[in-house]
Amino acid sequence: MNATKTSQLFSPVELGSTRLKHRVVMAPLTRSRSVQPDGVPGDLMLEYYTQRASDGGLIISEAAQLSIATRGWHGAPGMYSDAQVDGWKKIIDAVHAKGGHIFAQLWHPGRFSHVSLTGGAVPVSASVDPEYWQNPSRLISTPSGWIQPSPHRALEKSEITGVVEDYGKAVERAKSAGFDGVEVHAGNGYLIDQFLQDGSNKRTDEYGGSIENRARLLFEVVEAMVSAWTHDRVGVRITPSGTFNAMSDSDPEALHAHVAEGLNRFGPAYLHIIEPRMSGSLVIKEDQPPVATERARKIFKGKIVANGGFEPASAAAAIDQGDADAISFGRYFISNPDLPRRIREELPLASYDRDTFYTFQAKGYTDYPSYNGGQSLIPSREDSLAFR
Repeated sequence: MNATKTSQLFSPVELGSTRLKHRVVMAPLTRSRSVQPDGVPGDLMLEYYTQRASDGGLIISEAAQLSIATRGWHGAPGMYSDAQVDGWKKIIDAVHAKGGHIFAQLWHPGRFSHVSLTGGAVPVSASVDPEYWQNPSRLISTPSGWIQPSPHRALEKSEITGVVEDYGKAVERAKSAGFDGVEVHAGNGYLIDQFLQDGSNKRTDEYGGSIENRARLLFEVVEAMVSAWTHDRVGVRITPSGTFNAMSDSDPEALHAHVAEGLNRFGPAYLHIIEPRMSGSLVIKEDQPPVATERARKIFKGKIVANGGFEPASAAAAIDQGDADAISFGRYFISNPDLPRRIREELPLASYDRDTFYTFQAKGYTDYPSYNGGQSLIPSREDSLAFR
């Protein structure tokens, strides 16, 4: 019998105050399909999320931007206007109607941005690194296409309180929209990660230098989010040892041990960990076990959601071995809107087309069919990644 059929992968679990019927979670996935120029979730996003909702399952939304000045990706939705909240409400109602749950991921990209997205505001980071914006291979999505990020500046100490407050305001909007909870994106080389890792943080004030100082912004943001709602409605996503978006740290294991330990005092709904075998959406270390999740389990006292390079069998093993409490899938949820059912019933997984990950049409977004006895109608250029 296949391991997934006897696994705890399809047993109930509580992530904070949210009780799930199974542990197959949809990971946050930026897909660029909000209505422009205002970043409003529209009918196309509504169809996409409705297709992927499952009874008792959890969706973590794509990253939602905190304000116009913090936008970092053309087509990404926001969580700062009434129109955006109204758009999210329709999606949330549809997910709930199918018995599902949905958390909002909140995102400040920091230096990963361009002035054409921010209304002219200069992107900010922990410190200034000219190589970051001068690298011709580093591109971001803007209204003018894929171009290099704008030069950034160091965030002034006096401005940090405003950043923290922006997270609290976004939580209030997510709560009013009807989300079941919120997740702060503290990884993948975005603003909070730019403060955490010493490859990007060269500050000499109380937000730089020691691990304790570099983690200060994360803990202040989590405290603001918990205060705006409750601890059991807030999740945290990190990328231990991650190098995506030009990140590095001299002692990543010590850094993230401190982060895991520090989060214990807040009692969040879960800690969401992206394994270092991933770089963005690419698997870079094919056979590496979930090392970051295993290390965090020894320190973090709450629930752990693991992400990055999991197949159904390895997901089941991670749950049964006690390394994680749930597994989030990204790429497979793109091409398999009914992914929990396919895993549970051992049905074939449809391939995905990476060329349509960040476009703006229905193709490669809402046209992947649920399983009806046949294979996916959309071929993939990465079939070698699809079935391991």
